[in-house]
Amino acid sequence: MAYQLEEINRAVRQDKLGFMEECDHQYQKKVEQAADLICKNMKLSPVVLLSGPSGSGKTTTAHKITAELQRRGVGTHTISMDDYFVRRDPSTAPRTPEGEIDYESPEMMDLQLLSQHFAQLTRGEEILVPHFEFARQMRNDSKAVPLKLGKDEVAIFEGIHALNTKLTAGHPNATRLYISARSNVMDGEVLRFKGTWMRLTRRAVRDFNFRGTDIVGTLDMWANVRRGEKLYISPYKHTAHMLFDSSLPYEVSVMACYARPLMAAVPEENQRRHELLELVRAFDWFETIEPGLVPKDSLLHEFIG
Repeated sequence: MAYQLEEINRAVRQDKLGFMEECDHQYQKKVEQAADLICKNMKLSPVVLLSGPSGSGKTTTAHKITAELQRRGVGTHTISMDDYFVRRDPSTAPRTPEGEIDYESPEMMDLQLLSQHFAQLTRGEEILVPHFEFARQMRNDSKAVPLKLGKDEVAIFEGIHALNTKLTAGHPNATRLYISARSNVMDGEVLRFKGTWMRLTRRAVRDFNFRGTDIVGTLDMWANVRRGEKLYISPYKHTAHMLFDSSLPYEVSVMACYARPLMAAVPEENQRRHELLELVRAFDWFETIEPGLVPKDSLLHEFIG
């Protein structure tokens, strides 16, 4: 799917609030479609697997799907697969081509425990959801949380490796969702803003606002994040029951207010400066929307606060 720049700018000029409301309404319809799918599949499996690359809005989308399911009387438990990380011996840990530990690799996950937990939940048994402390790079068993699903309850496992066939092969009935900001913005037949730029912008603004990381730090990580997507995430999206496009037609107009000063500050010696300047210049094609106008329940608040 692609959006048209002329239509976006016209809508922003004519009625910013109405435009954003309609975009959020279309996003909510996708949430409802995901909830429909989960409800339809509940009798086969109470396990929901939600995957997607960095900056896709997985966290907010999982919360919104949870709210929609609860509105329908379905009890929902959302579990971050980050808690299934394991501490690896540096001598045997997977490595990137540059020799760094590859934290994007599924080998950093306890795939066997995840698969075991999927099976136990499906059988109605209790599991102990682990807690991984990233500051200490180790699991804290004292903070494990018991979970047993009752009737009309589901467990949503959210993480970048949720659709990896090493996990899903043994659980073919689990509901599988893939979320990403996938849409480009076109000016007729000319590409003005790439879908991957949307995710990079989301990541850069979020990292700056909430994680104390400047744009240079985000860029340093982004190359390996993208490498991980191509190796470990995108190859499995075709296995999803639903591909959920989380991009919003108005988001570039909002993000321009944050991203321009961030990205323009990239030092001249940075290897990706040329690409970033191309991205910064792309914002100039868009009418802007003041961040204060963004609806309070918008997905964008996951990134802008």
